[in-house]
Amino acid sequence: MLLKNTITSFLKLNVLGLLTLVSFNSCKEYNQLDVAQSNNTESEISGLDPVDNVNPFLGTAPLTDPQFIGYDPPENWRVWAGLTFPGSSLPNAMVQLSPITEYGSGAGYEYEDDEIYGFTHTNKGHWNLCNIPILPMSNGVELPLKSKFDKSTESASPAFYGVTLTDFDVEVKLTSTLRCGFHEYNFKNNNDRRVIFDLQKANNRVIEWHIDSVSVSEVSGYQKMGRNETVYFFAKFNDDIASLKIIEKEKQKFAQIDLGSGSSVVDLKIGLSYVSVANARENLESEIAEKSFSQIENEGKAIWRDLLNKVKVEGGNSRQNELFYSSLYRSFLWPALRSDNNGDFIDNEGNKRNETFSYYTTPSLWDTYRNKLVLLGMLRPEVTGDVIQSMIVKGEPSGFMPTFFHGDHAAPFIANAYAQGIKNFDANKAYQLLLNNAYKEGPIRPHLNEYISKGYISDPKIENPNTETKANAGVSKTLEYALDDYSLAKFGQMLNETSKYEDLMNRSKNYKNLLDPNTQFMRGRLADGSWIKPFNAEYPYYEYMYREANAWQLSFYAPHDMKGLVEAYGGMERFESKLDSLFSFKWNPDHIARNVSSFIGQYSHGNQPDHEAPFAYYYVNKPEKSQKIIDNILENFYGVGKDGLALSGMDDAGEMSSWFVFAASGIYPVVPADNEFLISIPIFKKVTWTINDNEFVIYNDSNSTYLQSINTDFKLKDKFFIKFDDIKKGGSITIKTKEN
Repeated sequence: MLLKNTITSFLKLNVLGLLTLVSFNSCKEYNQLDVAQSNNTESEISGLDPVDNVNPFLGTAPLTDPQFIGYDPPENWRVWAGLTFPGSSLPNAMVQLSPITEYGSGAGYEYEDDEIYGFTHTNKGHWNLCNIPILPMSNGVELPLKSKFDKSTESASPAFYGVTLTDFDVEVKLTSTLRCGFHEYNFKNNNDRRVIFDLQKANNRVIEWHIDSVSVSEVSGYQKMGRNETVYFFAKFNDDIASLKIIEKEKQKFAQIDLGSGSSVVDLKIGLSYVSVANARENLESEIAEKSFSQIENEGKAIWRDLLNKVKVEGGNSRQNELFYSSLYRSFLWPALRSDNNGDFIDNEGNKRNETFSYYTTPSLWDTYRNKLVLLGMLRPEVTGDVIQSMIVKGEPSGFMPTFFHGDHAAPFIANAYAQGIKNFDANKAYQLLLNNAYKEGPIRPHLNEYISKGYISDPKIENPNTETKANAGVSKTLEYALDDYSLAKFGQMLNETSKYEDLMNRSKNYKNLLDPNTQFMRGRLADGSWIKPFNAEYPYYEYMYREANAWQLSFYAPHDMKGLVEAYGGMERFESKLDSLFSFKWNPDHIARNVSSFIGQYSHGNQPDHEAPFAYYYVNKPEKSQKIIDNILENFYGVGKDGLALSGMDDAGEMSSWFVFAASGIYPVVPADNEFLISIPIFKKVTWTINDNEFVIYNDSNSTYLQSINTDFKLKDKFFIKFDDIKKGGSITIKTKEN
């Protein structure tokens, strides 16, 4: 079982602000015992087991090096470096069974902690969920409810997590199915076996909870977080319950289950449902029933193996293999299933429904439309269609397609899915809801009327704005709406709905209205059309002019019209020079924003808004410059820090991970609605994608960053782009490079 990767790397900034690797040492640990492996050993084995190369701890550690972060973090700041969790889950499951070391934290688990409060059954890595905390105890019950644990006892892989709670001498093992968790507790003190249901706690605010005895070995209950958000559970022990008590002590209230004396090994099987206790029980009976822990764990690993084997890599070293499959694994934990085994689910209006599709949470669209949802459509098309149909159900009552956080990025997601050939959703309904988003002022596109009338969204004049100034994020919204308009136009064209095509395509050029010809930056405007003054292109904002970015990071964001953007900058030479400055002009360490970190010049790989920029050199026919940036990111921005377990920024439900998967395999979906991929140089010698049972193989016959030719039977677009329609038919391409 692959557990953790310990990587020590020393990085320094050269004069251009580029991270340069000085030295590197790597070892894998099996049950925390050092088993050194050479990082330079080539893996040519086609039978590489992807499950054994997944490290669920990747992304759980913090960033601590100010030089890498780009600034000195304020006291008590934990710089976001993944916000992921180790634990057991199946792809896009309802249950994510994971330890919680700190409530209110991004993922509930922080690698540097040494205490566990319990084991929770839902997670996203986004400050919410972490429902139904359960903690086995012995040697008496003391407050607060928690236990120390020794890192050397901690292990994880897909569908498994294990640790020993040292305060209670309890060895814990966890595995799971789609809707159920399986706990195995080995009590060293089998005369005092207790299990705590700490139901007043979660990462969401719990407004009500309840637990009941059902039989001598079964309990049930729920946690209610808000309107139409209740998690029900049904749990079954393999031993009789001596007593169930509700304890109130020092403002804490929890349920204590005493098991008394008995076998040292206690099994706890628990089913979840967002509909009812009865459905939770049915989920448990249908998915676990009398199966053993090892059966469930092995079935879970087999499911992951089938999925991960759809992208096979060869010719990489052990670290690259681990980063790749850990990233691929992390890309398929969200969105999460919300319908039960019998098809029941609760819609946004609180109605119980039963449809022909599985019901899922809304994706993290602002982050993941770029790449993660493209990957979902490629490898799990049926799930993708069900996710979209779920969004339609959520949108019908209001008349608007739901979004997430910022922008209207259901449009590129759905346009890409339909172009991929995914048809198990009502495309005409989806289009009508997206049209409402694009033409009716409402909750999805704030300031839409101004955007339509002026071609941009303004921000107010504010004296001395700071990082956290609340305003319209007008630059970001304008650029994002322009991309969304382009995507909706393409979707309508696919449906032969062309009445809005020309208007939407014209609106997709609105990004040009914010390109200041004097400063050569995307710059905020006031309502009267004048440029916002004073203007500092380096200063990052959360909501003023820009969303979690500065002018540098947004000034190359027009992925749907890169040729037009190059022209707007004055041609290829000027655009190339501006790009050179993006990656070389050093970040000012006095500019501090928690989720803008890990820089190459002004480029921040620690957040999403500029993640297309490394590929922008392709549009001035300089792919080798892009490749140098991409290679730098792949080598130095994943698996970093003293434990080799940090990412350069928040994973955001798989976006950071999906970026790695695509970039490392040599294809990237710059414009999802176009349903094509830019071809770059993989870090592996061979990458095999299995799509619809057809194999598409990328052969890397290269030894430099200077791309010479791409040999293929396919007709490439603009020399560097391949259509997904060709990829899914199967075939191969061979990438060759030349010396400079």
